[in-house]
Amino acid sequence: MTVTVPLVLVFGAMAFIAWRYLGLRLWHALITLLFGFLLAATTFAPEIRALLYGALRWFSSH
Repeated sequence: MTVTVPLVLVFGAMAFIAWRYLGLRLWHALITLLFGFLLAATTFAPEIRALLYGALRWFSSH
């Protein structure tokens, strides 16, 4: 799966909105980021990647 700059900007904007308006704390974001990196090293990574790729294809077709 190729991650493009606009996709990174969308997720960055969502993180900013969550921080600004939903009360996301920095330590919440750091724990989630660390969890993502650790999860990417497990055997679940290919399934997660396939799920994200499918979701991106679905969103891009609609």
